[in-house]
Amino acid sequence: MSGEKNLEMLLKSMKPKHNLGEFVFCKTEHLDQINLSQVVMTFKEEESTTIILKKEIANQLHLDYSYVASWITLTVHSSLEAVGLTAAFSNALSENGISCNVVAAYYHDHIFVDKKDTDKAMEVLNAFSK
Repeated sequence: MSGEKNLEMLLKSMKPKHNLGEFVFCKTEHLDQINLSQVVMTFKEEESTTIILKKEIANQLHLDYSYVASWITLTVHSSLEAVGLTAAFSNALSENGISCNVVAAYYHDHIFVDKKDTDKAMEVLNAFSK
């Protein structure tokens, strides 16, 4: 199954889920020294590899971070070819003063928002289904 492409259907059925925990973005030059089962996401950039992981794991590994986030998953299976979903929810969050960092994975879109904005972000995202 390739996922939903219809924007109206995506917005009405995205059902955001707050994944418990505090998450941080870190960089590393030594990915081979990190247990990948503890990592939520990796992305290799020209300068280094970015990883997202739980704050307590980053602390154990003595990794630097400056942003503590909540992780929200849009549970609808969105197509990687869907047009407008990211723009719709990021605009709504922006209008409420909430920054977001988005990861589009195969099945779902994942949104990382500042920990202090979690409740408001969930409220904004849930409003799409009304």
